[in-house]
Amino acid sequence: MTLSFKILNENLNARKGILNTFHGDINTPAFMPVGTYGAVKGVKPHELSELGADIILSNTYHLMERPGKEVIKKQGGLRKFMNWDGPILTDSGGFQVMSLSKIAKLDKNGVTFNSHIDGSVIRLTPEESINIQNAFDSTITMVFDECTPYPVEFDVARKSMNLSMEWAVKSKQKFINRDGYGLFGIVQGSTYKDLRFESSNKLIDIGFDGYAIGGLAVGEGHNIMIKTIKDSINFLPKDKPRYLMGVGYPKDIIEAVRLGVDMFDCVIPTRSGRTGKIFTKQGEINIKNARHKFDPRPIETGCLCHTCSNNISRSYLHHLFKTNEMLGTIYCTLHNLFHYIELMADLRNAIKNNKFNEVAEKRLNNYNKGDIEIYS
Repeated sequence: MTLSFKILNENLNARKGILNTFHGDINTPAFMPVGTYGAVKGVKPHELSELGADIILSNTYHLMERPGKEVIKKQGGLRKFMNWDGPILTDSGGFQVMSLSKIAKLDKNGVTFNSHIDGSVIRLTPEESINIQNAFDSTITMVFDECTPYPVEFDVARKSMNLSMEWAVKSKQKFINRDGYGLFGIVQGSTYKDLRFESSNKLIDIGFDGYAIGGLAVGEGHNIMIKTIKDSINFLPKDKPRYLMGVGYPKDIIEAVRLGVDMFDCVIPTRSGRTGKIFTKQGEINIKNARHKFDPRPIETGCLCHTCSNNISRSYLHHLFKTNEMLGTIYCTLHNLFHYIELMADLRNAIKNNKFNEVAEKRLNNYNKGDIEIYS
């Protein structure tokens, strides 16, 4: 495991860094757009680069189902398959196995479940998850883990965490070490501080290129989530990247960067864009609302995204959604992704200039202002 991570600036607990990989550098804090099936819905790979995305995320479970490991392997890996030049992180598939399969049988060696596509029986183990990610030529591979539900009793959470730690060992044993590629461990333990401490120590003893904080955003609520993130970070090494899995509202990202998180992923900006929910510096808007029907203004004046800089009006976007035209979802998705990636750039600059709290508080306060006045 030979990823190189360097912290360039620190402001309080927030960190600005660079993660060097075989497929390119990742500026942190970083947001990873999610391309579950090897495509970020509605966005071409070159558009992701133009937006400023350094890395994207894809999912092992969905891609092993369709098109399958061998198809992607024969195409030269996932990056070549989807024509993406940058790094790719692949989730191990553990969460999807548990959430999508109606009947999943878990044992100490892996999980047996039914395909959500055709009902066929599939067996997935830590070793096979890593084999699949190796075949995908993933820049960053995630260990296979069990995702603990919430709420959960302490003893159940401990048993689950211990199983995930055993699987982390097996994952590392199967991982192929190559220059510029890396393997991340995943901290589990639900919301129990003692279990997070134990999980972190076990992962550090095993040794990984980076450490993810898993098992959150599953219904525990904002305050408990932030506390658990803080507890988890305090146990992790400072010289390795920290990745918060699946947490993705802008306010949550700002708070997590404040605590020292370096990497994020979430479907929220793309999924929201497909439903007409748009993120602006003054909060969220729903372009399907009647207030936008006659509005000739862009989503956000001064925004440099493709949608706003080309003066695509709110009125036109409203029309596109009312007529179910896919172009509307594309325009809104592009804006949302730009909003997220610009947010990360602003936070990096704030850390560099020792102004993180000032910039963070301004962002958070502005998010509460609400949309601009109705056009009249």
